[in-house]
Amino acid sequence: MSTGQPETVTQCATCGVERAEPLPQVCPICSDERQFVPAGGQRWTTPEQAREQGAWIEFDERETGVISLVHRHCPGIGQRPALLRTDHGNVLVEAPNYISEDAVAAVRGWGGIAAIIASHPHMYGVQSLWSEAFDDCPVYVSAPDEHWLGLRPRHTVVWGGGHGGDGVEIVPGVHASQPGGHFPGSAVVHWTAPDGKGVLFTGDTIGTVAAEGWVTFMRSFPNWMPLSGAVVRRIAAHVARYDFDRLYGNFGGCVPRDARAAVERSATRYADWVEGRHDHLT
Repeated sequence: MSTGQPETVTQCATCGVERAEPLPQVCPICSDERQFVPAGGQRWTTPEQAREQGAWIEFDERETGVISLVHRHCPGIGQRPALLRTDHGNVLVEAPNYISEDAVAAVRGWGGIAAIIASHPHMYGVQSLWSEAFDDCPVYVSAPDEHWLGLRPRHTVVWGGGHGGDGVEIVPGVHASQPGGHFPGSAVVHWTAPDGKGVLFTGDTIGTVAAEGWVTFMRSFPNWMPLSGAVVRRIAAHVARYDFDRLYGNFGGCVPRDARAAVERSATRYADWVEGRHDHLT
C-alpha cells in the first residue's frame, strides 16, 4: 500500500471533479445543463489549497459496515461517499472531492479500499488520488459516461451492460448495475448488510426526499429538470431486481426501511404527475 501523500491534481471548485492539464476555459461538467457555472465564473483549485482553507473529511458510521465520508469546507457539491466494509475488501461508493493524509490514514484504519465506483460523473471527485493512495485500486467507470472523465485513473475499469444488463460484481457481495436516468450510465450499488438485509446506494438516480417513505427522480437536481414517466418506470423496474430494505442517496438522506416499496410507489406517483393524470388538481 502506498504510504506517501498522492500527487496533486487540479479540480473544479464548483463540482469538485479532477481534471488534467491543459484546463478548459469552463468545466465541462458544470457547463452541462444538469449542473451550473457560478455567476462569478469558473474557478479551479487543488486539495492543497482546500486544506489551507480549512477543508477536512469527517467520518460517520451510519450502520454496521457503512461509513459516511462527510465533506467539511471542501470543494464541490458536498456528496457523502460511503465506505462499504466487507470481508472481501472495502468499496468506496462515490469519490470524495478532497483528500489528505489524515483522511487516508482514517480509511486505512477502517480497512482500506479495494475498489472505487462513482454512480455518475458528478461524483468522480478526486478518485485518481484515492486510488493512488490505495495501491492504484480499480476505479469502476460506466461505459456510457466514460467520455466525462477529465483525468483517467491509472487502474480504470470500464464496465457496461446498459439498462437491461447484468452489471458487474465489484467484490463478492457488492454488485453494480446501470438503470440510467440522471446520466445514461448512472449506476446503483447493491450490498447485503451483516443483518442479511439488502442496502441500495442510488447516487442521483433515485433521490431521497423530506417525506418519510418516498423518493424522487430527476435529470437535474440543482436545475429542477424532470425525467419522463417512462424513464422513471424503467428505473424502478430495474432496481426491483434487487432485494433491499434500506436506501442511501448522495447527500446523507436515507430510506431506513421498506425502501423497495418506497421506490415502487414513488415511481408510480411521479409518472402519474408528469403524464398528466392529475392535471385536474392543478
